[in-house]
Amino acid sequence: MLPFLFRRLLQFIPTFVLATLILFFIVQAAPGDFLTQLSQNPRVTPEKLEQLRINYLLDQPLWTQYFRWFTNFLRGNLGISFAANQPVWDLVAPRLWNSLILVIISTVLTYGVGLLVGIYGALKPYTLGDRVASVFAYFGLGIPSFFFALLVIFGLVILKQNTGWDVPITGKSSGALQNAGSFRSAWDVFLHALAPSIVLALRSISSESRFIRGQMLEVLGQDYIRTARAKGLGDNSVTYKHAFRNASLPLVASLGALLPALIGGAGFIEVVFAWPGLTPLLLDSLGNQDLYVIISTTAIATLLYIVGNIISDILLAVVDPRIRFS
Repeated sequence: MLPFLFRRLLQFIPTFVLATLILFFIVQAAPGDFLTQLSQNPRVTPEKLEQLRINYLLDQPLWTQYFRWFTNFLRGNLGISFAANQPVWDLVAPRLWNSLILVIISTVLTYGVGLLVGIYGALKPYTLGDRVASVFAYFGLGIPSFFFALLVIFGLVILKQNTGWDVPITGKSSGALQNAGSFRSAWDVFLHALAPSIVLALRSISSESRFIRGQMLEVLGQDYIRTARAKGLGDNSVTYKHAFRNASLPLVASLGALLPALIGGAGFIEVVFAWPGLTPLLLDSLGNQDLYVIISTTAIATLLYIVGNIISDILLAVVDPRIRFS
């Protein structure tokens, strides 16, 4: 195992450098830069623009800019945001935490509900419950998340108008409770995060339940499962210790994608629900050509993706004793 990890770490270095290098030059390939847009402001003098260009190192060659950013990144310095004129980490950290709230809740819902529905469908295939779950799964896979989010917002607005309930619809918290006690504030944030988290988890629940159902049906038809039943093993032991453990191997292999998802945010769900997460910040940064916000957050996601793949390999060896890394 140790030689394998050492080789993977050695492979990680050129992969990360090449990924960030390509990303850096792709972002820089766009016409103009942040100061090009700023030059349209008549209150900004050419002398001020030139000083800003020097301060942001935009007067240097691209290789010099990349090397300066890369060395700072290795020291934990993500650079300065052009638009906000503050360290990128100070700008990203609160947005990252907001996105984590949605991603963590949706991940718990995905694996908590999706696995149970998938196992139920495999144990009782083609029953009424399995068919109903299949119909909902196909709807979940077929409806785009942002469109379903709009339907949810419309339903919440109608519910609020007809009942008078103070139903949280958009945003992260109610203004009246921002300065309340820690428990009330946390509960208010949770209520606001519940609707977007459910919408975010719906598609994943649909795909995971269909996936684990298919894997379980395939494994339950294997000879060793029939042998285990013939030996008198209980249903729970056969289902969870033997069938589910083998059926979950592809699922374990995909767990590496969870780490970059934590920083990737909730996508356009955050935009639709006006949730102050990473996606609105990245969209604004793309519009402003805020170089270091874009490159630093994407580099962290790349780093987490590589680390997640290594963790997936380790978990596969733990779950399946037949796998040996030499």
